[in-house]
Amino acid sequence: MIKNIDHLGIAVRSLDEAISYYEQALGLSCNGREEVPSQKVRTAFFTAGDVHLELLEPTSADSPIAKFLEKHGEGLHHVAFATDDITEQLQKASKAGCRLLQETPLEGAGGKLTAFLHPKSTHGVLTEFCSMKTRNETESIPK
Repeated sequence: MIKNIDHLGIAVRSLDEAISYYEQALGLSCNGREEVPSQKVRTAFFTAGDVHLELLEPTSADSPIAKFLEKHGEGLHHVAFATDDITEQLQKASKAGCRLLQETPLEGAGGKLTAFLHPKSTHGVLTEFCSMKTRNETESIPK
């Protein structure tokens, strides 16, 4: 089911400032930017070897990223795992007692379906599942 770590999500207040750091101080190249209305964020992507980084800037004061920044400041926000079947992965996590933040996957960056598990049920790590669109997007995930 889980194929690999897809990316690490990093909350930032300003994409422009953060991109400058990653490019100038680390020598990485931004692979692209994207706005994700369903998550109320703008994203920028980097690759360091086999690791993908997703910088996340809020587009609204009520976005999950804005709330995270207010409470924790900038830094690691989530770990995303790639899966072949996001619906089945959510069902498995739910049956194992994990609290789902979305019962139905949402459209995320890069044309992927995404869904999150609450960190209180995952030992403090906000966990994201993501997959390419291969399943019916309207499928509901049982509790």
